[in-house]
Amino acid sequence: MKLKDRDKKHLWHPLTQHKLHPETIAIIKAKGCLLYDENGNEYIDAIASWYTAMYGHCNDYITCRVATQMQQLDQIVFSGFTHEPAIKLSEALIKILPNNQNKIFFSDNGSTSVEIGIKMALQFHFNKGEKRNTLIALEDGFHGDTFGAMSVSGLSVYNGPFEDFFLEVKRIPTPNGKNNEAILNALNAIVKTNKVAGFVYEPLVQGAAAMKMYDSEGLNTILKFCKDHHIITVADEVMTGFGKTGDYFASLHIDTKPDIICLSKALTGGLLPMALTTCSQEIYEAFYSDDMSKGLFHGHTYSANPLACTAALASIELLQSEAIQQNIKTIMASHKTFNAHIKKHPKVKSTRQTGVIFALDLNVEMKRYGHLRDQLFKFFLDRGVFLRPLGHTIYIQAPYTITKEQLQKVYQVIETALEIV
Repeated sequence: MKLKDRDKKHLWHPLTQHKLHPETIAIIKAKGCLLYDENGNEYIDAIASWYTAMYGHCNDYITCRVATQMQQLDQIVFSGFTHEPAIKLSEALIKILPNNQNKIFFSDNGSTSVEIGIKMALQFHFNKGEKRNTLIALEDGFHGDTFGAMSVSGLSVYNGPFEDFFLEVKRIPTPNGKNNEAILNALNAIVKTNKVAGFVYEPLVQGAAAMKMYDSEGLNTILKFCKDHHIITVADEVMTGFGKTGDYFASLHIDTKPDIICLSKALTGGLLPMALTTCSQEIYEAFYSDDMSKGLFHGHTYSANPLACTAALASIELLQSEAIQQNIKTIMASHKTFNAHIKKHPKVKSTRQTGVIFALDLNVEMKRYGHLRDQLFKFFLDRGVFLRPLGHTIYIQAPYTITKEQLQKVYQVIETALEIV
């Protein structure tokens, strides 16, 4: 019996309505930018498996480092213990983060990293004797599937059944370069009638909102307002972090730096699950006390797993390497050339690019998970490319190691697909 048939007996997949989509593709091997299924087909992974495997699948540099670490220390409780992989990772990461970041808190997935960021923001004020119970978030944001993260997310397609149970959140428009004054007016109105603890946002690119890209100056205006009103700023860089926007972090493109940053996905190069919530010294000091109850009581069994820390450290070394930095520049230039060509197509409504992230909107109306979207998904797979349209948006976020020929095939398959919509 094939793997895809055995899968149906017990497995429940994420973001899947199994009655409408009963079939899955069984992948048996991945290497570099290629995925191989049980029928012998190969696919270019043009979204780096949800933006994680940015150095290619089964990268030898990362896997060899982790294999060596496995022989020395596999797992140890991180409460009361420490170890060299976590320490070395913290030292390497602090060097490339925005310069106001100084402390690192470990967890195991992006949603939880945001959950921790929210808890830090709320408890920061609580520890100082001030109860603030409201958060601010951007419209169309997405921050994960745990309750705090869902609360600050604005996409009801994911969160509808749970909205009655959310934290108190006020939403503001995403800055577009023309609405800065209106946003400031909205913020002033919010702080007059609410006790605001924090602002949670995806810097520059809102991933689940179909790679919606927005104005950095407008975001900087919001962040300055928050600083002036002692509102803790939480940057969700789970998707944008580690080179995707052309710099190590999207927050480095913006003058006003966040108090807290949430990281995961490409952190370990896609090899192992891990997440981090980093913060400034000021945030940390609000929890540093003779009073035990002022500590951050949040923990995970696999926090700072030595193998995941080793994978993350190897990934950061790759990110900083001359070869990867040159590859990033090459991909950005290739996207720019493709954009100049494809934006003139009559089936293309709009295009956009930030760093290695490229997206185009089709000039047709489509449901986020509708028939035409599914038709496009299958069209790409049938031609050996793994792309995952978000409604009428087709986007590319390929591994940094993608070859010129592989990237050109991705472009060609997208252009061919425009003839069926």
